Amino acid sequence: MSTKVAVVTGSNKGIGLAIVQALCKQFDGDVYITSRDVGRGEEAVKTLNSEGLKPKFHQLDINDLNSIKNAAAYFKGKYGGVDILINNAGTAFKASDPTPFDVQAEVILTTNFFGTRGMSTHFLPMIRAGGRVVNISSMLSVTGLKQCSPELQQHFRSEDITEDELVALMRKFLDDAKKGEHKQHGWPDMAYSVSKIGVTVLSMIHARRLSKERPNDRILLNACCPGWVRTDLTSPDAPKSPDEGAITPVYLALLPPGAKEPQGKFLSDKEVQPW
Repeated sequence: MSTKVAVVTGSNKGIGLAIVQALCKQFDGDVYITSRDVGRGEEAVKTLNSEGLKPKFHQLDINDLNSIKNAAAYFKGKYGGVDILINNAGTAFKASDPTPFDVQAEVILTTNFFGTRGMSTHFLPMIRAGGRVVNISSMLSVTGLKQCSPELQQHFRSEDITEDELVALMRKFLDDAKKGEHKQHGWPDMAYSVSKIGVTVLSMIHARRLSKERPNDRILLNACCPGWVRTDLTSPDAPKSPDEGAITPVYLALLPPGAKEPQGKFLSDKEVQPW
């Protein structure tokens, strides 16, 4: 019986590190901290070692396709596949940040949407039967969806939307933002919301594909909101600790063998949310 393995992106700090910590206690297998920066990743391993936990580390920058490919090859070679993938890596700007909107949009979507998609492209084919995939989204995806034009809402709620169509919409948002025309084209005035709409819809598309192409493998793939959590991306006033933010992602990662649902849903506080 090969060793099971869980991979958490962007997990050297914040919610990602709290997810790794919880998995180390509850998951019977190897758990990997991954981060762009090797030093920070290794420091995070030492932090959890001091608590008697034994995570492993692998370098992974979701904005670098070669880094994704190298990591995929490593896990394929060492384990033959992956049992749990949590796409946690993401970025945001503070509300007070003076960076122009179009520049913020490019940075945020590159990581939150396109980086997550790159991970999915290279890791989903090697998720093993019974595997679990969790994409960290946000309730701001729901808020942002409601602020979209009726036409955009229809696209994002469609059960027939393809990955190519979703990518085209995300690129259109970036083009509209560069021209300063995103609001008049029906987009919300928050790039983070748009990026997380992309993550939520991508999750639904991928779950449908897995159910159709690998029905007997019973892989469950969902998106979730960890809640408003105190991290360096948010605010010290946020109500949840990173440990509390990890609860729903870990719940989805550890859905019991044979479970059939949730599948392709968006959850918050362990409850399926309307989309």
